[in-house]
Amino acid sequence: MSKEIKKLVGDKAAAYVEDGMTLGLGTGSTVYWTIEKIGEMVQQGLKVQGIPTSIATEEQAKRLGIPLVTFRDVSHIDVTIDGADEVDPELQLIKGGGGALLREKMVAMASTRVIIVADESKIVDRLGQFPLPVEVVTYGLDRTAYDIEQLGGKSTVRKKDGETYMTDNGNIILDCDFYPITAPEKLSQQLNMLPGVVENGLFTNIADTVLVGTAEGRVIIK
Repeated sequence: MSKEIKKLVGDKAAAYVEDGMTLGLGTGSTVYWTIEKIGEMVQQGLKVQGIPTSIATEEQAKRLGIPLVTFRDVSHIDVTIDGADEVDPELQLIKGGGGALLREKMVAMASTRVIIVADESKIVDRLGQFPLPVEVVTYGLDRTAYDIEQLGGKSTVRKKDGETYMTDNGNIILDCDFYPITAPEKLSQQLNMLPGVVENGLFTNIADTVLVGTAEGRVIIK
């Protein structure tokens, strides 16, 4: 998706933000533009506060002057805006391509409303062509990978610049091939029952609204 389409969708999502809200600030190349827009709105007098889902988003929000809080300060979030790697017809998601799935899920689950921004390439009939990210602890990694394989997933340790990728939480991500994922909610529960698994990138029954940018420059609301 071009930068122009990402910005179009990102700006559209910012229209859901209202004065006085506590916001969940997502992570990714599309929601980046939403946060930029919110920063403009704050400079124009909008009063909001945000909880970021990654160190990168925290740094962006600070640069823009968006006031930040933590879960120590608030008990709930009004609206979270975030991206996705895949969205199926039931608005079930795969997230975590950017490595922030644990914080993203914590923030989303604390939110009254979750709005997803994506381009049409992320819309799929069935989840799983995008490898499912699973965040795991370093201890016992081979055993955790074996346990995931017993559930039907072939896993690969995520690398970045030739080195093992580490999340903001100091964990490893296994990118897992489970395609096709026919029962995402069940698989999510099975994965999270495994010792060594911190969280997985299946976001089931979480998204309320999905804004989809098209190549024609339109935004479709699902």
